[in-house]
Amino acid sequence: MHSGRNIKPFLKWAGGKTQLISEIKNVIPDIFYKEEFTYIEPFVGSGAVLFSILNHFPNAKNIVINDINEDLINTYKTIKENPNDLITLLEDFQKEYHLLEGEEKKAYYYEKRFRFNSRLRDIIEQSALFIFLNRTCFNGLYRVNKRNEFNVPMGSYKRPLICDTNNILAVSKALKNIEILCGDYQQTLKYAQGNTLFYFDPPYKPLSETSSFNAYTKYDFNDDEQIRLAHFCQKIDDLGFSWILSNSDVKGKNPENNFFDDLYREFDINRVLAKRSINANPQKRGQLTELLIMNIPKF
Repeated sequence: MHSGRNIKPFLKWAGGKTQLISEIKNVIPDIFYKEEFTYIEPFVGSGAVLFSILNHFPNAKNIVINDINEDLINTYKTIKENPNDLITLLEDFQKEYHLLEGEEKKAYYYEKRFRFNSRLRDIIEQSALFIFLNRTCFNGLYRVNKRNEFNVPMGSYKRPLICDTNNILAVSKALKNIEILCGDYQQTLKYAQGNTLFYFDPPYKPLSETSSFNAYTKYDFNDDEQIRLAHFCQKIDDLGFSWILSNSDVKGKNPENNFFDDLYREFDINRVLAKRSINANPQKRGQLTELLIMNIPKF
């Protein structure tokens, strides 16, 4: 499964786990370094942890990724199946965008956003638009309204890298033997077998009412959903599989908020420092405490 290349995410993503990867690797048990295992990521997002697993865990022989975001998963599938056609479109977008200035550049961005929201039947073009918007929008955010319309304004990047050809080809090669699913995370359970590790990166519980940014899909991931996920983790534990989950540390913001401490009281809760790069205010891009929760005992 190891590609022999240093693969990296092809998207910028709010909540991307690049900063947490070393902490996650530190808690993965030795057995996953020594024996073949199945790796399942039910909320794959930009795939930062997935690509780290691909780069550093050659024993991951069966890999399954899932996300409820259809645009995201279609883009993974396009990279897997039609990388060259995707690259051709992205190269055209990049060339055209870099030649424009001011209002013309702005008009080009909003025309592409409108076209993306038209939900094209051509999945390859839709995927190219998805990557284009991710690379050119404000702060690389992905946000949709209840009508599933992408509504992030244009960013201020002059000449953003829209087409990273080498990485797209490397990602395509790495995805060849990976099962790619779109839908509710619970559908991943049937792929667990033997030595299996799940990594959960759900939409984070907001630290405050104003900090809520988990509008990656038109579906709300509220407290009831957090509780449903905790029950799913309990089920995985009962079946004898390993899991790691990350989420916000609401107790760090409010010492009396025991939401996760109560919800996962049967499991190992670790508080780790993680830097968030996607934030509109650079002053708020500092270090936060986040949770790494697992059914793997400390060793």
